[in-house]
Amino acid sequence: MSQSSPMPPVRPGTALVTGASTGIGAEYARRLAQRGYSLVLVARRTDLLATLAEDLRERCDADVEVLPADLGSAEDTERVAERLRAEPGSGLEPVDLLVNNAGRGDGGPFTEQDPDDVDAMIDINVRSVLRLTRAVLPVQIARRRAGAVTGLGVITVSSLAGEPVVNPGGSVYGAGKKFLTLWSESVAAEVRSAGVSVTVVLPGFVRTDMTRGVQERGLPEVAFVPKEHIVRDSLLAWMARRPRVIPGAQYKTGDALLKMLPRWLVRTVARRMT
Repeated sequence: MSQSSPMPPVRPGTALVTGASTGIGAEYARRLAQRGYSLVLVARRTDLLATLAEDLRERCDADVEVLPADLGSAEDTERVAERLRAEPGSGLEPVDLLVNNAGRGDGGPFTEQDPDDVDAMIDINVRSVLRLTRAVLPVQIARRRAGAVTGLGVITVSSLAGEPVVNPGGSVYGAGKKFLTLWSESVAAEVRSAGVSVTVVLPGFVRTDMTRGVQERGLPEVAFVPKEHIVRDSLLAWMARRPRVIPGAQYKTGDALLKMLPRWLVRTVARRMT
């Protein structure tokens, strides 16, 4: 089978996608709808969610539930977590796949960042991901123990920004992504024997609203990986029960080379580029 057309699980079920209104999140929604999943779409922009939901219903005959929420808010995060706790027989379809895609990418020198913006980024990029994953995994593990389902788990979109030993201008963002990567790979090891698949995705630059600044500065085309490839590669990795995937040959190579460089050299180069 071609890698551009990955096989869905035996029984496509329900997927909940955060940050689903645009960019990578909307692409996850489209790909999963094409594969027969019912969807729960989460994002702040109700208008964009409604438009996407209607398009997926028309094009894919998908069952789509819209759940507007700001994952920077503890109250909204809890509403989404409650949806993820739905069990068979509860009146709501339990969630087979959680896609943690929502994120915020503020940057700049740490001493110049607004403390409220730092808190908001940590809330969305880290705290909400942990809360939502903690809500869904116990239900998925119980369902697997009951022996009735396959194809359960979580995909979390992290970033290669967390992989260098230093990230001047992106200290909070990079540190949060490094946390997500280590956390996700650790959880993947914990739940693997229970038959639940957890995969972390480490993209490089993607043409989304979050990277508009670097796009306008003329970053070369080779630096960007299409969002379609991010979603394709991550679904393939998740279905293969791989704990980690780096989409894009250029970034796989770059990550391998970066790991070979002495830490002092990376720090020196980073200081001179700051």
